[in-house]
Amino acid sequence: MSDRPADGESQRILWGVGTSRTIRAHWALHELDLSYELRPILPRTGETQTEQYSTLTARQKIPLLQDQGQVITESAAIVSYLSDVYGQAHNRLMPIETLERAKCLEWCFFVISELDATSLYVMRRHRDLAHIYGEAPQANAAAVEYFGKQMRAVDRALSDGRPYLLGDRFSAADMLLSSCLTWAVRYQVPVSPEALQYNRALVERDAFKRADRRNTPAPAQS
Repeated sequence: MSDRPADGESQRILWGVGTSRTIRAHWALHELDLSYELRPILPRTGETQTEQYSTLTARQKIPLLQDQGQVITESAAIVSYLSDVYGQAHNRLMPIETLERAKCLEWCFFVISELDATSLYVMRRHRDLAHIYGEAPQANAAAVEYFGKQMRAVDRALSDGRPYLLGDRFSAADMLLSSCLTWAVRYQVPVSPEALQYNRALVERDAFKRADRRNTPAPAQS
C-alpha cells in the first residue's frame, strides 16, 4: 500500500457524469472525503472522442481519474486505487487483510462481470442503444433471466440480515452492487425485497447523496 498523500497535494480530476459507472467513482471520492475537480462529460456525445480526452485514454470511456500524475480508468479500478492510496481505518473501501480483501474482490469481480457486463449492459445495448446495436428482444429476455439467476448469490448472502456484503463492513463491493441494483430497478428488472431494502439503506448514505448530486448532468441549455 502507498503512503497516504495529503489531500490537495496534487490536482485530482474526475472525468464523467450521468451513468451507473461514473457514480461509483464519485461515491468513492466522497466516502474518502477527497476534493476533486469535475469534468462533466457524457458518453456518446462526442465528448469522449476529443483529441484531449483520447490522449488520456484510447478507450474513450468514462469515468477516468487523474491523480498525482497518474491516469486510472475503469470504475472498479478507480475505487480500488482511491481506497488503497487514501483510505484510512475508518473509511477504507478495500480491506487490507488478505482473506477479507479476497472476499471483497470476489464480490467486485462477480458484480462487474456477471451483473453489469453480462446482464445489464446487454439490456442497455438493445434498449437505450438499440439505434446503434439493433433491437434484440430475445437477448434482452435472456439477460433479464440471467441477472435473476446470478442475483441468487446476493440474496443468499443477505438472507442473514447483514447490512453489507462483507457483514458489518461497508466496502467497494457494496458500491458496485448498489449501482447495478439501481440500474436494474430503472430497467424494471425484478429484484428481491431483501436486495431492495439493502440498496435503500446504501443510497441513504450521506456520501452517496453528495456523489449523486455531482454525478447528475447539468440541465441542457435552451
